[in-house]
Amino acid sequence: MAKVSINLATGSIQKEDIIVGIDLGTTNSLVAFINPDKDPLVINDAGKGVLVPSVVHFGPTGEVLVGNEAKEFLITDPQNTVFSVKRLLGRSYHDIENYKDFFSYKVIDDDTESLVKIKVGDKFYTPIELSALILKELKARAEHALKTPVNRAVITVPAYFNDSQRQATRDAGKLAGLDVLRIVNEPTAASLAYGIGLNPDETKTIAVYDLGGGTFDVSILQIQNGIFEVLATNGDTFLGGDDFDRIIVDYWIEKNQLNKADVIANNELAQQLRLKAEEAKKSFSHQSLFNEKIGDIWCTLDRADFEQLILPKVQQTITCCQNALKDAKLTTADIDEVIMVGGSTRTALVKKMVSEFFARPVHDDVNPDEVVALGAAIQADILAGNRKDILLLDVTPLSLGIETMGGLMDVIIPRNSKVPTKGGRQYTTSIDGQVNMKIAVYQGERDLIKENRKLAEFNLKGIPSMPAGFPKVDINFLLNADGILTIQAIELRSGVKQEVEVKPTYGITDEQVEQMLMDSITHAKDDISQRMIIEARTEGEQTIYTVENFLRKHGSHITAEETEKTNEHLVVLKEAIASGDKDQILKRIDEINEFTRPFAERLMDEAIATAMRGKSIE
Repeated sequence: MAKVSINLATGSIQKEDIIVGIDLGTTNSLVAFINPDKDPLVINDAGKGVLVPSVVHFGPTGEVLVGNEAKEFLITDPQNTVFSVKRLLGRSYHDIENYKDFFSYKVIDDDTESLVKIKVGDKFYTPIELSALILKELKARAEHALKTPVNRAVITVPAYFNDSQRQATRDAGKLAGLDVLRIVNEPTAASLAYGIGLNPDETKTIAVYDLGGGTFDVSILQIQNGIFEVLATNGDTFLGGDDFDRIIVDYWIEKNQLNKADVIANNELAQQLRLKAEEAKKSFSHQSLFNEKIGDIWCTLDRADFEQLILPKVQQTITCCQNALKDAKLTTADIDEVIMVGGSTRTALVKKMVSEFFARPVHDDVNPDEVVALGAAIQADILAGNRKDILLLDVTPLSLGIETMGGLMDVIIPRNSKVPTKGGRQYTTSIDGQVNMKIAVYQGERDLIKENRKLAEFNLKGIPSMPAGFPKVDINFLLNADGILTIQAIELRSGVKQEVEVKPTYGITDEQVEQMLMDSITHAKDDISQRMIIEARTEGEQTIYTVENFLRKHGSHITAEETEKTNEHLVVLKEAIASGDKDQILKRIDEINEFTRPFAERLMDEAIATAMRGKSIE
């Protein structure tokens, strides 16, 4: 095996290949690198354009298309074409149920807090697998354009992403064959692209206004000694340039006295109008009147009317800016710089209103579509140690986490986290009446704990006896500047608490760290597929436990036929679990949930009616 050196200052594998910066976007994604002249550049492979649509299409014979080619199927084959997968990363069904109509593909409702799955045909995909397909396409384009292997990357995420969403992004990178050096906040990357934060003596407070195709967010950052602190974020995950297009289409429908329902039903016409609206919107950067036709439909709009139409939407973003400042306990006078990110910030009215609100000119000279990816490439260059003027802070060289059901590793502090740092997750019990919880702490990059290094184990005793899922156990990791890790477990309802201290670097050599990192990349695909089988099996067993419990408690309230059919479903699910086929297990879980939901809801309605009987409701 070839010898690979490791940079322990950054916890990253050192090879003579290029490190790329990736902006994994909701609508579009792109990849950038630092060229030999030390300038950040975006990659435009084979003339396909810089932007790669974040769209994945699954063909009838199993072929997978990503990007420009997949986008064409959004209209012709929507149920097999996945878009906006970033919205689903690290989310449970409960997180997105209010927006389920937004997605044309099937997002599985298993009525649990577990992470969402997407059903395409007979296969089930996680947002991690789908994001990995987009990242794999970006990796392939970069390798083709640069004529060199690309194995390492910095990937950006919104500042508001939680630990679960960040870990899901890391996992997607790993599955795509990338060693993810660091997950960087998008506003931080945008600032770096403008050179803000590169000077360690500089102290600044900045606002990053990011209006993309489908999402909007504003972040207030404080930069001190080269450290970026997010003071506040605000936004709307369903507001963007696509809304401007829809507003124009609605205006034309009204002006041409068309029936909106008929237009929506006619996929081809709806798509033509949407594309024409996008064309009109872009034209206002260099002309004041747009006047074209689609068949007999006049598509006429001038800039003044366009600005009047979109004014309420732009005003919504300004309200978000006000809220972010309020949360940060600042005023516009405290803001030193305003950075514009996202293609929709090219709209003149947007620039004007943002500039007026913050009472200062905005930074928009770097292409707003590219600014985040360019900043990610600069961050990658810093992590590679190529910028001698920038001090690299101490980081943790290996991930730290705990064992969860099925022998899986749940990461609490990812590798490459700056020290000191802290992280936490909330867990619950899996069986009724459970009063103890074993907490086993591990270090390493593999998905299965048996492949990682055990650091400590202790029992949280005295959890109040409650039904499964009711206790709330917070597990917090605190890694101090001396490399001492304190693990604390606390049951929130009772206050039962326990903690233990370990030193993760004790007794581990540089060679072992290097080997653990190499193994995690070599076995990434197998690890993640094994993890998914274990998660499906665990979910299946939990479903069986819940349904059998339900039948024991409420069997007398459902019909003999419902009981018999439920038992048949249970047998089929148990067979699927024994087979170890992930898609079969998830399919059977989906079927049993669909079958039992109507009478479970019926019983709930009856219970509420009984409880409310004789009570007056004011």
